[in-house]
Amino acid sequence: MMLSAVMEDYIKAIYHLHKENEERVRTSEIADELDVTAPTVTSMLDKLEERNLIERKKYKGVSLTAHGKRVALEIIRHHRLLEAYLTEHLDYSWAEVHEEADRLEHHISDEFVTSIAAALDDPETDPHGDPIPNSTLELPDGGPGIALSEFEEDTIVIVEQVSDRDSEVLEYLADHEITPGTELTVREVAPFGMITVLAGDNDQPVSLPQHIAHHVRVATVEPAQVFY
Repeated sequence: MMLSAVMEDYIKAIYHLHKENEERVRTSEIADELDVTAPTVTSMLDKLEERNLIERKKYKGVSLTAHGKRVALEIIRHHRLLEAYLTEHLDYSWAEVHEEADRLEHHISDEFVTSIAAALDDPETDPHGDPIPNSTLELPDGGPGIALSEFEEDTIVIVEQVSDRDSEVLEYLADHEITPGTELTVREVAPFGMITVLAGDNDQPVSLPQHIAHHVRVATVEPAQVFY
């Protein structure tokens, strides 16, 4: 089935919005995500429903069919492998690759995707820590980490994923060397929403607004065992 780039953008948007909320996705949410009008969304949903890519329930929103999920995962595989390749081999910054991959993901063949995966030794994550579906469109084990904004003072965590949707946020984090794999120590959680951390071996505190900390997904570090 041939789908236009716009159709693929809608399918990917529905997939991501559903993953965020675990609920059916409303027309208004899709409109906000893609910066289009609600009537435009309704018209496109008609086309996607005709192709058995989505299911709609009146007043409850839409979800992807099994076929729609496979299409979404294939697009996401293209996108995240492109991000990894652009970063590793073409010296793109992690703040630049998202938009470039958005432009390219619709226009590459399965053979090209296979070649990229082989050149990268079949990575499981992209530069932002997001999981890459494998060649059979299965995601690696494990779900997203917990938002940094959920942790209390004196907690030590490891960054697992960072949202790739805002290049300014990515640039801010990169400037402070906060990337997947970085160990963070939560030093202070201010009542007005600012979280202060130490990143890696850097002894200069970094202050993160709540909205940025919410998009940094982390895992806790088990405290070291002491043997007597």
